[in-house]
Amino acid sequence: MAIPTPHNAAAKEDIARTVLMPGDPLRAKFIADTFLEDVKCFNTVRNMLGFTGTYKGKTVSVMGHGMGIPSIGIYTYELFNFYDVENIIRIGSFGGYNDALELGDLVIAEGACTDSNFASTFGLPGTFAPIADFGLLRKAVETAEARGVKYVVGNVVSSDVFYGDDPTANDRWKKMGVLGVEMEAAALYMNAARAGKKALCMLSCSDHIYKGIALSAEERQTTFRNMMEVALEIA
Repeated sequence: MAIPTPHNAAAKEDIARTVLMPGDPLRAKFIADTFLEDVKCFNTVRNMLGFTGTYKGKTVSVMGHGMGIPSIGIYTYELFNFYDVENIIRIGSFGGYNDALELGDLVIAEGACTDSNFASTFGLPGTFAPIADFGLLRKAVETAEARGVKYVVGNVVSSDVFYGDDPTANDRWKKMGVLGVEMEAAALYMNAARAGKKALCMLSCSDHIYKGIALSAEERQTTFRNMMEVALEIA
């Protein structure tokens, strides 16, 4: 397929080999404005903003991926397969299940369960287990420890449903040791596996499903900033 794609107007050389991806394109703009130098906007199609710049001398791109598996599935597939991107790091928010989690904790998703049918598109003769790239995961852990950022490593669930009709679903995932819920990591990990590339999902615990608590807007800015800085350091 020729580029630009229907969703990305960039030329291949406009995008770095490593891309950070928040769900919100305005958060991508915040990262570019706050942390990157010599920034160039490479995409405005559908307002899914993408930028490339330098961080401590490294060329890094940041681009939104939207909400849910279908959206991140499109954008990461194109980056991996049409733009020669080698590493994608999702940086997003997450609703906690685990009782030990506190608001603002950095969650590094070692694996991603899902209720999505996305894996069926690969025609596998069994159940695929979406996992992070260990090299990126190890760097994230080392960087978080060096910076004094509290983190937890474990399993998350990528749900297709934000407003679910099954009131027992969260309880059943929690019973299996799943740390909490988000909506994209599983598709990212599957697309990376299929393309032979590397991916990692890092999340900030912005609310807790069982404790009934959530970060304020100001607190989100601080904890998300910690997550962004860890991601930029390992990019």
